[in-house]
This record gives sequence, structure tokens and C-alpha cells, in this order.
Amino acid sequence: MRKNIILIVAALLLVALASAYAGNENRVGTAGATELLIPVGARGSSMAGAVVANSYGVDALYWNPAGLAWLEGTEFMGSYLPYIADINVSYLAIGKNIEDFGAIALSVKAVNIGEIEETTEPFPNGTGSIFNPTLVVIGASYARAVTTQVNFGFTANYLREDIFQVSASGLAFDFGFTYEPRWRGITMGLTIKNYGPDIVFSGSGFERQSGNRPVASSNAKSELPTSVNIGLAYNFVNQGLNSATFCGNFRSNNLSEDLWQGGVEYLYNERFALRAGYNYSSADEYLYGASLGGGLKFDLGETSLSFDYSWTETAVFSDNQYFTLTAGF
Repeated sequence: MRKNIILIVAALLLVALASAYAGNENRVGTAGATELLIPVGARGSSMAGAVVANSYGVDALYWNPAGLAWLEGTEFMGSYLPYIADINVSYLAIGKNIEDFGAIALSVKAVNIGEIEETTEPFPNGTGSIFNPTLVVIGASYARAVTTQVNFGFTANYLREDIFQVSASGLAFDFGFTYEPRWRGITMGLTIKNYGPDIVFSGSGFERQSGNRPVASSNAKSELPTSVNIGLAYNFVNQGLNSATFCGNFRSNNLSEDLWQGGVEYLYNERFALRAGYNYSSADEYLYGASLGGGLKFDLGETSLSFDYSWTETAVFSDNQYFTLTAGF
């Protein structure tokens, strides 16, 4: 069984690598369902997303679903991001570890773009009608320890986009591994993100009147923004109450330039955290840059509460700020 899982994921990796190899910034505008790329959670974003090898519990669902296998008990996470251009992103997730079965989780990401005034060819300055586009991603995840050193996890995401009189829906899958060689505090991670069929918009918004004859235009399909992510984490300080970990990622994208991410996390008594990171891409005016953040954890008997915050440098738009609450039971 374990051998079959490894062979299946290895085959998926080869397919994803083939699709991701052709990435360049000239194809960025052809991507569909780009809400899948919006980062989730303050901890990972404060380290520039370089947490493929060291994300844990429900916080791992976006970065590497294999990290869900480290979940103990039940965990709830809520996160809010005032994103670019007055767009707001809300995220909720809940996960539970089931003995002798593995860990399961459900997640919802909702992107609120705000009100937009309708414009048409006859009324380029607006018709007076207002619409509010909604983008939603609903995920179901499963993860378990394949061996004492290897975790495997996957997420099936259902995505739905409603924009005035047109809509699109589709499926996107994430697959992930983590491996702890038990050597010098090193952990390795691998994920394939947003792998799935193309999406296409349809609806009455494509219908037009040509004289007395109704006509309808067809919309081209859009590829999902698939990527292969390879991560490494190194716990270079682990003395008494002090712990510090460096982490790095390489991301190969199918529709944009490749990305390098690096971050560091300092923990004191596993209750106080300071974090920093940086994103590097050769693409012109890549959206993200430096990042900073921190967190506090409180133990309340059988319940734990964590508050995390991060700031991320953002080109052109106002810098991003993430606010995350996590509760463990």
C-alpha cells in the first residue's frame, strides 16, 4: 500500500513538472482561478511562504497538506486578509486527527472583491447597475503518516466564480509529502499545487443582440496556476527554551516565472514567535517582497489559543497584513 502511494505521487509529480516547465511571465494573464494563489495564514506568509517543509496542522492546508498529519486532536483556524485593491479575503478551516485513520480537514476561502458598476458598449460610463463578484474555494483534505518519517496528504478544492451574469467552476488538487531524515534537524517537503482541468466561463453575460437575431460568444478555457514546490527546513538552534529554524522553497510555476522563498522563525518556550522572510522572482514587479510577523500562544487547560500577525511588502498596492486565530482542543 505504501509503495503504491509513493508510485502514484511520483507519477503525478512527473505530470506536474511537465506542465510547469513552460512557465514565463508572458503567460500570467492567461491563468484561471488565480484566487488559488492568494496566501492563507499569518505564520506562513510572515516567512514569505517558505514553509512547505515545516507547516503543521490546519495551517498546513494551503502550503502542504502533508503537514496536516502532525495534527493532534481537533484544531480550528480563522484568518483575515485585507488584500490588494480593496479586496478582502476570509478563510476558515477545521481539522481532526482520527486514531488509526489519519487527519481530515475542511476549509473555505472567500474572496470579496466589492461592488462594481456595470458598463456596456452603449453605456461605457455605467448603466447604473451594481454587481458584487464572489470567488469561493471549498477544500476537503486528508493526511496520514506513511512511515514514522514520511507524511502524505492531499486536498481536493472545489472552486466557484460568479461575476455578474457569467460563472465558472472547477476542481483543483494539491498533493504533498514531508520527510524527516532525523539528521541534523532537517525536514524536507514537496507539493504539487492546483493541478486539475481547465475552467471556462459560461452564462447569459455572453449573449448579445445582433439586429433582430440573438448571438452568443464562446469563452476560451483557462489553465489553472499549477506549481511544483520543493522545501527544506533546518532547525539550527534547539537549546532549552530557544528554537530557531531556517526554511527555503523553490517554486516552479506553469504560467509565470519561477520563485525562490526564504524565511526564519524564532520560538521561545513554544509560546512566543518572531518571523521574517523574503520572496524573489525574476519577473518584473513581482507582487510580494519582504515579510515580517510574530505570534503568541496561550495554553488554557485542554485548549490552546494562538494569535498570529504578519506584514508583507506588496508592489504597487498597499502592503498586506494577515490576522490569524488558531484554537486547539
